Amino acid sequence: MSEAAAAAVEQSLQIRPLQAAEIDAAVALWEAAGLTRPWNDPHQDCRRAMGGPVSEVLTAIVGGQLVGTVMVGHEGHRGWIYYLAVEPSLRGQQIGAQLVAAAEDWLREQNIPKLMLMVREGNDVVASFYDKLGYSRQQVMTFGKFL
Repeated sequence: MSEAAAAAVEQSLQIRPLQAAEIDAAVALWEAAGLTRPWNDPHQDCRRAMGGPVSEVLTAIVGGQLVGTVMVGHEGHRGWIYYLAVEPSLRGQQIGAQLVAAAEDWLREQNIPKLMLMVREGNDVVASFYDKLGYSRQQVMTFGKFL
């Protein structure tokens, strides 16, 4: 992408909550980014986050098109982000960084002191992205159980 095109993207970028009519577009972006898993229903994940009092799905819109998302929520102390995705052709244009900043701001407005996120083992590109944003690797183990 040329510098002029990148500047146009930056100038027209709008970050706002996801609208119900955009759920399919968000899920398609998540699928394209490799974020979905067969055991999770991403549509249901999206609807739960949109309908919750302590969660939101934020979108990046450029030229009227959904080009990025981040899901953010909290449990009262720790905030979490999920489903950070940017249209592949627009990666490297700071859209992901702006979505993370918007999620951080959303959590600050909720008076949440810490933000956490998970990156799958071996996903070095994404780990490097968060390293550059100033996130540190935590010494924790993650456990899970399907209910």
